[in-house]
Amino acid sequence: MGRRILYYSTNRKLKTGSDPGFKKKISFKEALFLGMAPDKGLFMPTKIPKLSKKEISMLKGKSYNEVSFHILKKFLHNDINNKDLKLIINKSYNFDVPIEKLDNLTYVVRLDQGPTASFKDFAAQLMAGLMRKLKPKNKKITILVATSGDTGSAMGEAYRGLKGINVYILYPKDEVTTVQKKHMDTIGGNVRAIAINGKFDDCQKIVKEAFSDKDLKKLNLTSANSINIGRIFPQIAYYFYSYANIANNFEKAIFSIPSGNFGNSLGCEIARRMGLPIKKIILAVNENDEFPKFLSIGNYDKIEPSKSCLSNAMNVGNPSNLARYFELYDGTIDKDGIIHKMPNISKMKKNLYSVSITDKETIRTIKNAYKKYKTIIEPHGAVGIAALNHYHKSRKRTLSICMETADPAKFPETIKKELKITPKMPGSMKVIYKRKGKARNLSNDYNDFKKYLLTNEK
Repeated sequence: MGRRILYYSTNRKLKTGSDPGFKKKISFKEALFLGMAPDKGLFMPTKIPKLSKKEISMLKGKSYNEVSFHILKKFLHNDINNKDLKLIINKSYNFDVPIEKLDNLTYVVRLDQGPTASFKDFAAQLMAGLMRKLKPKNKKITILVATSGDTGSAMGEAYRGLKGINVYILYPKDEVTTVQKKHMDTIGGNVRAIAINGKFDDCQKIVKEAFSDKDLKKLNLTSANSINIGRIFPQIAYYFYSYANIANNFEKAIFSIPSGNFGNSLGCEIARRMGLPIKKIILAVNENDEFPKFLSIGNYDKIEPSKSCLSNAMNVGNPSNLARYFELYDGTIDKDGIIHKMPNISKMKKNLYSVSITDKETIRTIKNAYKKYKTIIEPHGAVGIAALNHYHKSRKRTLSICMETADPAKFPETIKKELKITPKMPGSMKVIYKRKGKARNLSNDYNDFKKYLLTNEK
């Protein structure tokens, strides 16, 4: 398998006050349970393994679990043996990954068949399995999750009932759908939902502040957000799987990806660096357009507070995974959106394209997809398709793959209003609707959360 892959902080070269950057290189297991580096940077692998053209070609016709194992073992072989990794993958993924053909050059990959009908299930299920296997038996850990919608329910379901692990889900109380709220509020047991009076960015700030709070060190905090490197690796696999099942002649493909905190698209960027033939990665954002503006003018201005849009899981005004993107393109940006070293923007533009899609265009795309293809897409998937259409306005159309990140039934109000139909509810959601429970309401003041956390963890 070659040289061992270790993990380093994106802030290792920074100095904050009297605190130097975290310069150690640690194992995947350590990075998984730390979640975030002590210097508030994000962990990155020292090496991105390469796949040969032959290896990629051999993935064609393989099951999703086989593809996932082939990709994940490249990163994790030093921390978990192949037998255990296979068992975890097989337990995590017992659902389909449908690929829908819109026309001869455009495909939609449905990542919405998991237990909470969201693409977040891919990372959540595997992370829970890895933590269950790698956690010392007598050690208790506390997981903090900031969510703008789907992450919370996916992580909550994945960790529900696991001994020695408590989960706290923080979501903006007025910016999640009724379905998303129902999911998170009713998990119960070792999973607590907290409705924050603020935006997603407030939830994310609280989580990041908790990680650097020495008073909370005894709680063994870690994160299930995409700031955790364990969230990124599982998301690499479905780019290889979808490409292997769509492309025929090793031609380069365009991937259009609905993007909020940029973890999903980062999985695609890593896949590209592993050798997947990708012509362009489209980071499709809603009206939170800080990244398209950065690519265009070279200045980064986070949006605070973030704008509320129909594609609510993407209401992010300062994506955490920009730190990893900057690192990959030889730059440095901290958690507050301050650039310490500019990345190579010309290289970014060569590989990445980003465009902001309004709610009006999102609705128009939902209607057009149903009218033209008789397919139902939800707001996030619509942003991805609309962004692809923007890209092709002045370019020749080529093989394109759009990622649909949630089941339309998770957004019934929008679908009913715009299409005058009720989306079919998957079986997993029917089960969730029978549950009862409610969230704890808190302000967006960090000290309120800290007090609540310490009280519950006594």
